[in-house]
Amino acid sequence: MILDGKTILITGGTGSFGKCFTKYVLEHCDPKKIIVYSRDEFKQWMMQDEFRQYVDKLRFFIGDVRDLERLRRAFAGVDYVVHAAALKQVPACEYNPHEAIKTNIHGAMNVIEAALDGSVKKVVALSTDKAVNPVNLYGGTKLVSDKLFVAANAYVGNKDVNFSIVRYGNVAGSRGSIIPIFRNIVKNGGTKLPITDVRMTRFWISLEQGVQLVIKALEEAKGGETFISKIPSFKITDLAEAMLPGCEIEEIGIRPGEKLHEIMVTPEDSGTTFEYDRHFIVYPQLTWNNKQQPDLSGRRVEEGFSYSSGNNTEWLSIEDIRRRLQEMNL
Repeated sequence: MILDGKTILITGGTGSFGKCFTKYVLEHCDPKKIIVYSRDEFKQWMMQDEFRQYVDKLRFFIGDVRDLERLRRAFAGVDYVVHAAALKQVPACEYNPHEAIKTNIHGAMNVIEAALDGSVKKVVALSTDKAVNPVNLYGGTKLVSDKLFVAANAYVGNKDVNFSIVRYGNVAGSRGSIIPIFRNIVKNGGTKLPITDVRMTRFWISLEQGVQLVIKALEEAKGGETFISKIPSFKITDLAEAMLPGCEIEEIGIRPGEKLHEIMVTPEDSGTTFEYDRHFIVYPQLTWNNKQQPDLSGRRVEEGFSYSSGNNTEWLSIEDIRRRLQEMNL
């Protein structure tokens, strides 16, 4: 595999994605080293204990993506960077906009600068559906971050490095998502589940699927692409029925910054979007070298095409959702 014998650094590496990525790579590949770069010493200590059988493969760096000099030191000898560090909670970003900008935008700029100044070969940055037509500050900062990583390819010169993006929505069962909220209500004997809007839909993606999409980007990216998995949608009302059959639904109204559907590809992106068997790639509108050409094994989508959890062609039934919850122990 592409990661065999390589040194990989992951920013925000003690988060849910970082731990899943680390576990997957250690179990399926033979990396030279994985560097976990993050701010929280306690989370690093816990992760060291959790992965103690891989002590010879793991290194832990205390650092913040806001600190360019620390990133430069951490990137020394690194082949691939996965940028997962971000402030992600929508209300927290709304209340602390300067902090969100420092981490999500200035931090992205620092990762790019450090990669361009070092010997890094590929950088893959994690995006979100909220960066598409953003309606909250978190989405706005991630839109800027995405644009920065795409445009970074204009500055590589003769260096053997490229920058790309992977985009997906809320991960099933992640902290702050609806599944743990419903599960807690059910566990405490509740019979009524709150839903912000009964029309709401979401994509279903697991952490491992997100990891696999990042590895695909590391394998295939030539610079500037946005990789998007083709995954099923589900209705929030069906999720409620799967978790608590016969439950009463309490419609509480959409929260500030919330959307009815997760959007991954907009009609405006359709001109540079190609469809493949299990994923889409949105190619950059501007290209800077001969490498940034679409993989013609796919097909260009029709003009005006969009891909959202609301217009998807693949849907999970109530029974499908129930089975996946059991398989993921959610």
